[in-house]
This record gives sequence, structure tokens and C-alpha cells, in this order.
Amino acid sequence: MAKIRLRKRNLPALFFIYLAALVVFFVAVFPFGWMLSTSLKRPEDTFTSVPKLIPPQFTLENYRRAFQDTLLGRYILNSLYVASVVTLASLVLATLAGYGFSRFRFPGRQAWLLFILCIQMLPSVVIIIPLFIVMRNLHALNSHWALLVSYPTFTLPLSIWMLKGFFDEIPRELEEVAQIDGCSVPAAFFRVILPLTLPGITASGIYAFIGAWNEFMFAMTFINHQELYTMPVGLNAFFGQFTVEWNQLMAASVFFTLPSLVFFLLVRKYLARGIVGGAVKG
Repeated sequence: MAKIRLRKRNLPALFFIYLAALVVFFVAVFPFGWMLSTSLKRPEDTFTSVPKLIPPQFTLENYRRAFQDTLLGRYILNSLYVASVVTLASLVLATLAGYGFSRFRFPGRQAWLLFILCIQMLPSVVIIIPLFIVMRNLHALNSHWALLVSYPTFTLPLSIWMLKGFFDEIPRELEEVAQIDGCSVPAAFFRVILPLTLPGITASGIYAFIGAWNEFMFAMTFINHQELYTMPVGLNAFFGQFTVEWNQLMAASVFFTLPSLVFFLLVRKYLARGIVGGAVKG
């Protein structure tokens, strides 16, 4: 009887919780649904007196024209290349740095950790001019090297802190036991420690990939050749001087959204555990 009363008391709270969840879901999903709908509409069906989510007549012409009229395929390949290399480099460097900060005590350790945290707090607009000067002196402008070198400035700091927290949770005794059994220090790291940090590495990889995939300002500043554009910059090709090809833009935006969405779905089971695990200790 007491349980029934307790449930009745909780009904209003549950109602508002589910209502809030429904509103959040709608706000998050509706823009993607409208984007997909617009990409499948004819131009004359895009702007009507009564907006319709379901197109009156489906068409794939917008996708064909998006690839035919622009270098959309090249933009996708450029973004995949840059995001993949940045993710791989960030994971290697962040894993080694996080392990070093977690396991070793050396002069200036706390100062370096604070410095890395301060870099994460800096807005991109503060460092873009110094980076531009560096890239110009290195003759790296108008090449993907400018992006491969500059993107880790915002992917590495959080990844290092996240993985350091993850390494802090792993008992040192596991490494000592592995070394007693005959493993060297590198072997103990790769065979024992690294598999235990897979959720944290996955979460860091998602952060680095999505950050590099979505980045616009650095790519717009460092790259001027159209064939080297990444997707965020390449989408500007659909904005004309007097008109905007909205249907083609939405079709291109679908392809811009899909890779990060698929990547997230493939590794989503590691994401929450990786973020929470890396935040337990600092």
C-alpha cells in the first residue's frame, strides 16, 4: 500500500521528467529531420505558405547536383583524411602524455598540467594569429599540414587530462605484477594497462574526431585552394552572391553529418564510461 502511494506521489515528477526528455529529444532531432526533408524536396516545394516535413514528391536530384556542381566528394575525402590523422596523432600523444603525468613525478609536473589546462581554456580566436604566423614561416599555408599541426592544439589538452584521470584509476600493482612475471615496462603498458584504458581512449578519439571534423575557422584561415577545402569550408560553395542553393546545401549537410554520427554510434558504448572514468580523478 505504501509503495502504491509513493508511486502516485511520483507520478507528477515522472510526467515532467518524461516531458522534458521529449522536448530535448524533439529539439535535438527535429533540425536533422528538417535537413533530411529539405534535401529530398524539389526547389519549388522548399518555401511554401504551409511548411511540410514530408516532401510532396521525393527527389534525389539535389544529391546528384551537390556532387556534380561542386567538389563535394573531394571535401569529404579531405575531411576524412584530416580528421583521421588528427585523431590518431592525438590519441598516441595524449595516451603517452597522460600515462607519463599519471605514473611519474618530475619537476614542473603540476605547472605543466596547469599550462595544458590553460591552453584548453583559451578560445581559438586567441591562438589563430600566432598559428598563422608559424604556418607562414613554415611554408605550410594552403596545405593540409597546417591543419594537421594546428588541430591538436584543441584536441590534445582535454584528451591528456581525461586519459590521465583514467590512468590514475588503474592500480600500480598491476604493472608491478606484470613486471614480476617477466614483462618489461613497455610490455606491461601495452599488454596490461592499455587494454584497461580502452573506454577512455575511445572517448578521447570521439572528441578529437568530431572536433577536427567540425572545425571551420582554422581551415578557412589556413586554406585558400578549393581542392583542399574540408567539409565545413566547402559548404560555403552553396552560398552564391545573390542566392543560396538550400536543397543542395541540405543534401551536402546530410553527408557532413553522417560520418560523425556513424562513428559515434559505433563506439557509443564506450563513451559514457570513458568520460566518467576520466573525470573521477584529476
